[in-house]
Amino acid sequence: MTNLYTLITKMMAYEDGCVERVNHFLKVFAFAQTIAAGEGLDRETQDILEAAAVTHDIGIRVCFEKYGQCDGPKQEQEGPPIAAAMLPACGYTPAQCARVCYLIGHHHTYTDVDGADYQILIEADFLVNIFENGLTHEAVTKVRDNIFKTKTGKKLLTDLYL
Repeated sequence: MTNLYTLITKMMAYEDGCVERVNHFLKVFAFAQTIAAGEGLDRETQDILEAAAVTHDIGIRVCFEKYGQCDGPKQEQEGPPIAAAMLPACGYTPAQCARVCYLIGHHHTYTDVDGADYQILIEADFLVNIFENGLTHEAVTKVRDNIFKTKTGKKLLTDLYL
């Protein structure tokens, strides 16, 4: 049995007082849960999605340490090994760990999306990033038209930003 509480507290400790990153992953987590509920995701897929939402940006800290910046491809490269070390202690099975790590390793890749968990993670991250990065109305419209696929995600995006 997975322990989401343990994962969240481990991520908070891992982020070592970086309130911005903790707030970010908690917001992405909440939007992911909301979209999953609206889309009727099954429990197993939702467990994977929730773990991925909490850990999706786990590579940022090491990217800053190694490269002095944290672009999407570097996050996708550096994040999965860190998550792979953390997830088993929180009760995630090898198969769940593999999928969560796959999602972390692709959460800035918007092509060849291969599952509801992947699509919802992208949408939840965008819902937070739109606000945090101050995207323009035009940019939000492009995101809606080109990235968002779920009915629930589109409704949240429209209600919040359009």
